[in-house]
Formats: sequence, structure tokens, C-alpha cells
Amino acid sequence: MLSVGLLCVVAVVTICISHWIYKWRNPKCNGVLPPGSMGLPVIGEALHLIIPSYSLDLPPFLKHRLIRYGEIFRTNVAGRAVIVSADPEFNYFLLQQHGKLVESWSMDTFAKIFGQDSRVNRADVRNYTRNLALNHFSAEAIREKQLLPQLDEVVRKTLRAWSRQDSVEMKSVAAEMVLDFGAKQLFSYEPEESPVKLSDLFRDFGQGLMSLPLDIPGTAHHRCLKIHKKVSEMMGNELRRRLMSTERHQGDMLDHFIRDMNSEQFITEDFIVKHLFKFLFTIFDSVSTSIALALKLLTEHPFVLEELTAEHEAILKNRENSDSPITWEEYKSMTFTLQVINETLRLANISPGLFRKALKDIKIKGYTIPEGWVILLATSALHLNSDKFENPLEFNPRRWKDLESSVLAKNFMPFGSGLRQCAGSEYSTVFIATFLHVLVTKYRWTKINGCEVTRSPIIRFPNGFHFKVSEENT
Repeated sequence: MLSVGLLCVVAVVTICISHWIYKWRNPKCNGVLPPGSMGLPVIGEALHLIIPSYSLDLPPFLKHRLIRYGEIFRTNVAGRAVIVSADPEFNYFLLQQHGKLVESWSMDTFAKIFGQDSRVNRADVRNYTRNLALNHFSAEAIREKQLLPQLDEVVRKTLRAWSRQDSVEMKSVAAEMVLDFGAKQLFSYEPEESPVKLSDLFRDFGQGLMSLPLDIPGTAHHRCLKIHKKVSEMMGNELRRRLMSTERHQGDMLDHFIRDMNSEQFITEDFIVKHLFKFLFTIFDSVSTSIALALKLLTEHPFVLEELTAEHEAILKNRENSDSPITWEEYKSMTFTLQVINETLRLANISPGLFRKALKDIKIKGYTIPEGWVILLATSALHLNSDKFENPLEFNPRRWKDLESSVLAKNFMPFGSGLRQCAGSEYSTVFIATFLHVLVTKYRWTKINGCEVTRSPIIRFPNGFHFKVSEENT
């Protein structure tokens, strides 16, 4: 009797597990799901996702599935059902459907750190923070607040300091420059006076943010949460210090937040700290990675460097004083520089894509994306699409001379697209252009070692990126 009962229990358990696995592999859908695989129960295909590409090419996870399933496929990452789309027309369409068919979505780690109070109207917060960012980092703000001379001064000071060292690790020192300047605009951060060195803390933050959300001591995610807590405490202390003071003359974003606390009920101390941190991270990683990659690519392509240098030398010749800071008119005249920056951003693919969540069932090419599923608009795949960019892994800034605006609108989205485009896109471009201007006109550099890149899914320099920087007249 015991053996019969045991066999019955085993049979029931087997049937339940089999049914669970079947449901996992065949999710409920009011139509036909896009092709793909849901991977292993619970973890999905998360382990495949972290396999790196040892070049600027797409990670194997994305590249192999696009070849096998086409431009739209389904997957599962750590229990989250996801549709991946590298279809430019569909992606462009979805980006126009915010609040109708889709809404913004963040990975669990991002949501935990950057998420907002569910009791607050998301549209109100989104409009407020976007307008705030535009007020401080748009093209108009850069001109009105005279950020270009400040940027020029910081870049000159930084490069001078680099030239006095035997070598520098480019990604780290670029990150420190970008982070310190951005933090100054946000809350008047002065690295020499602060008890917290932000650049040291943020070094591991990005890696932890893209890791599996395991809050266990020793993991990258655990370090990420500790960094977030420490930086937030520092910002919170500065906020409380200002609230107790009658002075309001910094003109930075923190002062702007404080002024608006009386008119916007959702602006609390926690809200301010959380959004200052979000702005700081957005500024930090994208610009510093682009600067490091641009230097690598220019080093490997001397003819591009020669043409870039010629453009900036011409700017110096047209000045009354060659040592004057860069002007807005000079920045806008940098045609080839912008092509170099665009090509760097295309190859960098700093963000793997844009995340959205389906608000209702969405029909596409005979398939159905179920309500509640996450959609990854794989902009990285668009940037490396050989149908739109000939020899897509080649660094060729001249390609931008002939690309049509209609092609770029749907296939080039380093800062997002449409109304959801990053409000700091112009600021990022200005920063990189200013750095290149001072670098190629005042300095020369030699690669010491490193320069290898990996992508899993964001770009990394695993062995560092070491250069010797020297003033041109030495």
C-alpha cells in the first residue's frame, strides 16, 4: 500500500511540474506570440544574457536570436516575460504611443533605486522633471547659463592634470571629470571640499545596476545599493543644510527643487534626493564612456584624427586669441566633429535599448504582444543594422554626410526619441565636443596598454584603457 501511495504522490507531483513547465513555455496569449523561447523555469534566459561580446558587435544573446527568430522575438529574463524588437518601423510607432499602447518601464534594480511614489501622478512628475532638466541642460540653458566657458575651463584643467601623470586610465579619469562637473551643476558639489569622492563610489555603481538583483554581501548588486545609500545620504545632508539656510544663490538644480517645494506637493525631500541621484547617474556613465571610446577609435584611425584636428585648428585661426574659451557659434560650426560624435554614439550603444510595458494587447505582423509584457526596443540592433549602415562595425564618421534624416529618425536613437528623448542630449554632445576641441588642439597622446572592449550588454574596458597625455609644446 505504501509503495502504491508513494507512486501516486510521485505521479501527481510529476503531472503538476509538467503542467507548470508547459505553462511556462507556452504563456497565455489572445493570439499568436512572436517566436522565441522562455528558457528555463524561473530564471528564463538570464544566463544567456550576460554572455559578453568581445568587440563592439551585439552581444551573442541578441545577435543569435535576431538571426534565428527575426526582428521581433520573445524571451524571459529572471521571470519577466519580454518581447525584443529590432524592427525600426514598429519601434518608431511604439515611441509615438506613450500613454496609449505602452508606458515606460524600468528593470527591477532601476525601479528600486530610481522608482517613484505610486501615489504620485506619474505624468505630472514626468513633465516636471523633464522641464527641470531642460531648464538646466538644454541648448538654450547652455547658452544662457554660460556653461561652455565653464566646460572649457574644466576640460583644460583636467587635461593639464593628466599631462603631469605617467599615464591615466581613460574611462576612470573621464568619469571623474564628467561626474564632478555634473554634480556641480546639480548641487554645487566641490570635490576638494567634500568628504565623499563621488567618482570612487560610482565606479562600481553602473556594473551593479546591470547585475542580477541579489542583495547579498559580496555581490555587485549589494555594492550598488550601498553606493546609492551613501550618495543619497550625502545629498540629503546638503538638502537639509540648505533648507535651514536663508541663502539661495547657487543657481543649481537643488535650489530649483527647493524653490518649487511650495508650489508642487509631490516635491518632498526624498523626491529631491532620488531625482538628483537619477540625473547624476544619467550624466555620469554615458558621456564618460563616449569620451573613452572616441579616444580609442581616433587612436586607431589616424586619418579621422587628422581631419578632426584640421577642423579645430581652423577654429583657432579664426579667433583673435587662440586661448579663448570655445563659443556657441564655434561649437555649432563643428560639422565633422558632430559626425565623429554621432559615429561614436552609434558604435557605443551605451544603453541596450528602451524599455516599455504594454498597456493592452498589441498586434504586430500577425503576432500579439500580451498586455503587461515588457517590450525592449533594441536600439543597439538598429545602430548596427547593415541594411541602414554599410559595414556597421566600421568607424566611419563620413557616413553621416549622406544619411537621410528619415533614416536617422527611425534607426539612430542614442538619446531616445520624440517627446521621451533625453533632455540632456545637447549637453552630452557639447561636453564631448569641448573635450575633443581642447584635446586635439593643445595635447597629444600615446596608448600605453588596454583598449579592449566587451559588451554584456553595456560596453566595458576590461583591462583598462591607459594613455600618456602630453602638452603639444613639450
